[in-house]
Amino acid sequence: MSPLLDVSDDVRAEIGDEEADRLLAGQNAPGSYDCTSCRTPGHTEQERTSTVLFVGGETAVLAFAHASCIPSQVVSVSEDQLRGAVRSITGESVPPGARDTSASPTAPAPLSVEPAPGQAVLGVTCGQILIDDELYPAIVVEPTGAIVRPGSTGPGDDFLPLLIEAGFLPVTDVARAPAILPGWSVLLAVGRLHAVLQGDPSGGRPSAWWQAHQPLPVTDGWRATANQRNTVFVYAAPAGSIGQQPREDLLREALEKAAAGGLLVAAAMPLAGT
Repeated sequence: MSPLLDVSDDVRAEIGDEEADRLLAGQNAPGSYDCTSCRTPGHTEQERTSTVLFVGGETAVLAFAHASCIPSQVVSVSEDQLRGAVRSITGESVPPGARDTSASPTAPAPLSVEPAPGQAVLGVTCGQILIDDELYPAIVVEPTGAIVRPGSTGPGDDFLPLLIEAGFLPVTDVARAPAILPGWSVLLAVGRLHAVLQGDPSGGRPSAWWQAHQPLPVTDGWRATANQRNTVFVYAAPAGSIGQQPREDLLREALEKAAAGGLLVAAAMPLAGT
């Protein structure tokens, strides 16, 4: 029996027609797998399964997921992220240029990225937010310092204007769900938060707008809610507006205070990759 695999045109272009056809014929496809999104078991001969190709600088890893969780797609990640994800799954390293087909990939948890020289760190906090008596997964992004427009050397903070230009919308009421931002998504892989991806307006591969220095874990509750909703609310505020709150109720209060002061923007994004 042939597997019920979905191989997108982008994945086929990366792995080649010969390998894609072998997968669809069942020659290289696994029977059972752990969904790289929800981490629950799946079977390629019993349910629609998506092929998800993670591409680093020199390495590509082919993973499998329930088609109901995520579509077949190619996701760009850093080489270090990709190797770290493989090590967390297999305990082994993947040599440069290899394709590994065995991979199957938050109380508020503060995350951060490594800054480039002279740049602020983007701090990220994961928590769940209550809207209309229902929980939604949320990510709050707050720089450690002012963000200036690329090419600008003057004082000031352009963080919110830049995000609004990218499609984020000002938040006046935290009790209302933010609108979907087309082309953007949140990458959760192997139970860890990897990146916020920004779509390419020209139709190319998504790139990382925010990327964790190391893939970092989220709580089981946060991941379960994200997989149930298949959507994450991403909030952003200038430096000093939110802070690292130890509890989700305090995080909610900080968001409401920032919104009241006109210092909060947000967008809803689907899960991507895993």
